[in-house]
Amino acid sequence: MANSLLVLLDDIATILDDVALMSKMAAKKTAGVLGDDLALNAQQVSGVKADRELPVVWSVAKGSFVNKLILVPLALLISVIAPWLINPLLMLGGLFLCYEGVEKVIHSLHHKKAKTSEQAEKELENLNVDLATFEKDKIKGAIRTDFILSAEIIVISLGTVAAATFGIKVAVLSVIAILMTIGVYGLVAMIVKIDDLGFYLVKQTSTLKQRIGQGLLAFAPKLMKTLTIVGTIAMFLVGGGIINHTIPLFHHFTEDSVDYIEHIPNVGSIIGALTPTLLNFVIGFIAGLIVLVVVSGIQKLWNARKV
Repeated sequence: MANSLLVLLDDIATILDDVALMSKMAAKKTAGVLGDDLALNAQQVSGVKADRELPVVWSVAKGSFVNKLILVPLALLISVIAPWLINPLLMLGGLFLCYEGVEKVIHSLHHKKAKTSEQAEKELENLNVDLATFEKDKIKGAIRTDFILSAEIIVISLGTVAAATFGIKVAVLSVIAILMTIGVYGLVAMIVKIDDLGFYLVKQTSTLKQRIGQGLLAFAPKLMKTLTIVGTIAMFLVGGGIINHTIPLFHHFTEDSVDYIEHIPNVGSIIGALTPTLLNFVIGFIAGLIVLVVVSGIQKLWNARKV
């Protein structure tokens, strides 16, 4: 009986080692998506009142946990009964991200051209009146975007453990889902509260702390503005990357381009390293424009039929 217990403990230890090793490998492969996820979500929850920032982040984090609670079993089920469905579903998610990115760019350009000081005041008044709706829309948008990014993280992790047993797949995907959610939204919470830390330090008696606080207060709005830009770019990079890896023609073209550029003397290796990112961005932007044209066309036809 003692021997059986030792064998059981040894088996458990081996399984835990396998889970830890595969989780580490999956975390490395999803690190790039984690960066994009962080930029996107920090940008998505910006713009709310200071005292509502953490509640909004918490609401989005809970939504992200629900997303993964849906995605992990769904990914495992699809991998068993219909593995061919994973790429088309990822493709749809990538196209949606690209579409949202193009919409943000066009809205931003239109907003800058049309906005006057009077319009800005009216927008602020409307925002104050309907702050609850604004906050709900922010949360819904962030959770919707998180769903697509979470799907990519889960699928990448699933690919890492494709040869493992079903039990280890479940364990690894669960570990990645929990750690990624805590990591992303923990960092998002820290980013959105930088200005509060600055205000706290400014009120201290120490001159050094006051200077650090002033620096943080000057840095916070620039960081949020940068994250808004980075978040939009990340939509194209993530969406374009999904499309690039899903369509073999694009994937082979990217690999061939990198091989060709890397053979250019002196600068080949540097440009070659940047080429996949640039191609993902271009693919994502073009794909977003195409989807926007198609969606706009369908909306016009639908409105014309109503009339």
